[in-house]
Amino acid sequence: MRCPYCQHTESRVLESRSTEGGQSVRRRRECLRCGHRFTTYERIEFVPVSVIKRDGKRESFDRSKLLRGIVRACEKTGITQRRLEAIVDEIEVQLQQKFGREVSSSEIGELVLRHLRQESEVAYVRFASVYRKFQGIRDFVETLDHLKSQSSAIEASESVQQNALEEQETTASIMTPS
Repeated sequence: MRCPYCQHTESRVLESRSTEGGQSVRRRRECLRCGHRFTTYERIEFVPVSVIKRDGKRESFDRSKLLRGIVRACEKTGITQRRLEAIVDEIEVQLQQKFGREVSSSEIGELVLRHLRQESEVAYVRFASVYRKFQGIRDFVETLDHLKSQSSAIEASESVQQNALEEQETTASIMTPS
């Protein structure tokens, strides 16, 4: 590994540790010439995924570009950097598991929205406003109404499940001899 300080190609590994849930290895190294210490990461090399943009152009999937967009949407929401990186990891794995090697930018955007919906409604709306190119207040209101109806449906489903559990517990306690 080339030293970033003196460009010497020989170094020794001081420490290795699995990171990103076993998806990469972090190594602390020391240059054998200048003695500076630096960190390297090893990741599994995936088959490149091409992203088909809205205008039809193709470009290689750029993990850091995706992370930047998600970080911007999640500013001041309290979601940790570690969680944001985990979201990007999950999306990248989903893209790698697809049969084809090409994916549209809209598919990636929808994957991001699914993850952000679970993390923060504010981040969801921020990301959606850029990804879906909101033109005015109507676009925000429609998205908020959609979120509200989804939340109501989820709450209703959870309430039905809770009532069913309580009913089962009541039935079980009645059926159990004292």
